[in-house]
Amino acid sequence: MIGKLTGLTKSFAADESGATAIEYGIIAGGVSIAIAGAVALMSDTLRDDLFGVVAAAFA
Repeated sequence: MIGKLTGLTKSFAADESGATAIEYGIIAGGVSIAIAGAVALMSDTLRDDLFGVVAAAFA
């Protein structure tokens, strides 16, 4: 019984199926955080610039 459990544990540890999907998910999460940070840093400038264009169009 212990040998069977040890073999099952070793095969589970050696199994790499799905690892690529997890890696891509981690990369996508990092890119999303970077984009959100860049947008947050530029939001005031973008808002002021865009509002200025819209306000000038209606003036």
